[in-house]
Amino acid sequence: MSSVHAVAHSDATSLKADYKVAKTPLLDRFKTASNVDTLMRSLARITDDALRGAWTACDLPASLALLAVGGYGRGELAPHSDIDILVLLPDEPMPHLNARIERFIGLAWDLGLELGSSVRTVSQCIEEAANDVTVQTSLLEARRIVGSTTLFESFSLRYRDALDPRAFFQAKVLEMRQRHAKFQDTPYALEPNIKESPGGLRDLQLILWITQAAGFGSSWRELDARGLITDREARELRRNEGFLKTLRARLHVLAGRRQDILVFDVQTPLAESFGFKATSTRRASEQLMRRYYWAAKAVTQLSTILIQNIEAQLFPSTSGITRVLSDRFVEKQGMLEIASDDVFEREPNAILEAFLLYEETPGVKGLSARTLRALYNARDKMNHHWRRDPENRRLFMEILKQPQGITHAMRLMNQTSVLGRYLLNFRRIVGQMQHDLYHVYTVDQHILMVLRNMRRFAVAEHAHEYPFCSQLIANFERPYVLYVAALFHDIAKGRGGDHSTLGMADARRFCRDHDMSPDDTALVVWLVQHHLTMSQVAQKQDTSDPEVIKRFADLVGTERHLTGLYLLTVADIRGTSPKVWNTWKGKLLEDLYRATLAVLGGARPDAHSELKQRQEEALALLRLETVPENAHRALWDKLDVGYFLRHDAADIAWQTRVLHRHVETGTPIVRARPSPIGEALQVLVYVKDRPDLFAGICAYFDRNSLSVLDARVSTTKHGYALDNFLVQHTERDVHYRDIANLVEQELAERLRAEGTLLPEPSKGRLSRLSRTFPVTPRVDLRADERGQYYILSVSANDRPGLLYSIARVLAEHRVGVHAARINTLGERVEDVFLLDGHGLSDNRRQIQVETELLRAIAV
Repeated sequence: MSSVHAVAHSDATSLKADYKVAKTPLLDRFKTASNVDTLMRSLARITDDALRGAWTACDLPASLALLAVGGYGRGELAPHSDIDILVLLPDEPMPHLNARIERFIGLAWDLGLELGSSVRTVSQCIEEAANDVTVQTSLLEARRIVGSTTLFESFSLRYRDALDPRAFFQAKVLEMRQRHAKFQDTPYALEPNIKESPGGLRDLQLILWITQAAGFGSSWRELDARGLITDREARELRRNEGFLKTLRARLHVLAGRRQDILVFDVQTPLAESFGFKATSTRRASEQLMRRYYWAAKAVTQLSTILIQNIEAQLFPSTSGITRVLSDRFVEKQGMLEIASDDVFEREPNAILEAFLLYEETPGVKGLSARTLRALYNARDKMNHHWRRDPENRRLFMEILKQPQGITHAMRLMNQTSVLGRYLLNFRRIVGQMQHDLYHVYTVDQHILMVLRNMRRFAVAEHAHEYPFCSQLIANFERPYVLYVAALFHDIAKGRGGDHSTLGMADARRFCRDHDMSPDDTALVVWLVQHHLTMSQVAQKQDTSDPEVIKRFADLVGTERHLTGLYLLTVADIRGTSPKVWNTWKGKLLEDLYRATLAVLGGARPDAHSELKQRQEEALALLRLETVPENAHRALWDKLDVGYFLRHDAADIAWQTRVLHRHVETGTPIVRARPSPIGEALQVLVYVKDRPDLFAGICAYFDRNSLSVLDARVSTTKHGYALDNFLVQHTERDVHYRDIANLVEQELAERLRAEGTLLPEPSKGRLSRLSRTFPVTPRVDLRADERGQYYILSVSANDRPGLLYSIARVLAEHRVGVHAARINTLGERVEDVFLLDGHGLSDNRRQIQVETELLRAIAV
């Protein structure tokens, strides 16, 4: 080993030991009682010491300077943050410098410091900052650690001279909007990023960057002194910033690495580190997350006030009054502003009037900082008397009745806490998490998302998204009734008990207090009670059975109830998670709606008339495709009534066209086509039936990353399986037309192969979310009302290979699958199978099948 490397190795060992000795007790003290600001400043200080030691060990020239930039430049470090440094060079070139700088950076890494490093001259820094606002931001808080003071001062002077505060403000606000859009503009994700999500630490840092660039101050106290915020707002900002910093630091310590996302796995231990304890109704993690959401909400609200105030000072010529709207309100550059600071204190009715005016006034896109601040200060006025004031009740209903702006108004009311203060039970579910593997939003955000979906049905510009829903709501008298139902459908979650039943009482009280008619009240209460029913019937029951349709029609009673429930159901499913809704579910719901509407209109739920109608429609389609007259009979004579009731006319026509020449074939026939109803592949299988057939087909789909959305299984009178599958590839960007031929060839070849179709099932890995919140596997096997079939219901965490594991157990017991309804709800599955009853009447056999199924679906 050369003497140079030996010295470097010795220095690295010594410096690393010193750094560890200094850092370990800091983290140990923080786990018990240390203040987060003390920790972060201390971590920055010992990091400075370590870097100075490495700088000295590498004998770098005195004409260079080492700068801390980014968050490290502020003199703060979270336990496992990146350490951003800049090696600042004089503009004159220096020989043999690169090797020495590389040795310094390598030595710093050897110390265990996760560096983000750059090496630039002063001129290069100024040039890079002019081209990249991220570089400009990181240099804003540059701090000298070691090296030339003269060089650092030269850099600081040139940087300040080049900095344009107005351009910097505009760039950072645009950057913030883009960042917020990545998080769907909400702080209420179930796994938020403490640093980057709306309402996170980055929003607070951004404000201080802007004010520092503008010379307004670099702390909340300085902004208070300048009049940009009030003393109370400064205290709120400091308190919430302290909480978010503490949360992030504890998360780093708990994870043992840089970790800024509050993933489900760490929420419980993190909550316990704060002293939260689980209760009979709420997990410790839910209590912590509720505290986080309230902090993020406050940061969002106060940040909006601050940014508007900063903008008014940076651009004073464009901050004047645009127009006078009333004695109480004016418009300032597209923002609604109060005419006097005490208007809400003097006239509390003006609080709700502000949101109504926001909806009614074209060009107004938000509330001004002055208005937001006045709302914040008028919280005490939003009390019991304010809620019971008849004028306020009228105003609230007017807000719901407006032709536009309802969604934005309600979101703004929630952000400003006005909605929760008007509807106290809504306040209880603000920040309430939902650990059901189905919803990806907190309860309040889900409710507002459902309201937003309902409103989109009524907006002409969005009619192309769900034209049938838009058509129905256009003819729905008093659609605000549906908005009330949307507001209350989940409002009782988290109280214990059935939230649908508990929510009925809240909805009834609201309707009574707001003078809604008895009929509208009854509809709202009924919708809240039954908001899950239509989804359950469509996805879990055999809607080809006329008795199922009749029972549902009896429950619904009227077309208005049916239409309201259908619209609420579609809006609700779409408001749970982007993964849950698909076109197939939409078709199931629409088919149920149309079938029920026919019964409500006087049509008898008669299987024979339904059969005849579908056959006639299918024949009409076959004629268009030039299929010979009566060619269908060879196949149709072999099919039972159930086949025609389970398939629509288009599918019957397609399958008949494919199979009418091959009814007695000895060769398996597989045909695939892009689904007519959405992004999926429709697969037809026709082959001599055998006990392991369904399981074998599921095994093929599983091995090829094709998830089964629906399976309609029929057995002909002469022993052939005629199975129709709707499958979706796990990768979103697959072109189904491209893979159709491959599926046809491979699956047909597999079916032709002799021997068993059943490989050993391999249990796929559960998702991280499912591992954190496992679903208790449930299996329910019972005879249907007629005793002809058995209905198998399965509930479990979703994972690759699950359907095949179920099908394999049924195949081993020679239980035939007559139909399958595959229902994936986020990370949970609720599958229903209609099984041939032969052999299942024996209780001992039933128990054996259920036991093996439970074993197969268990994690």
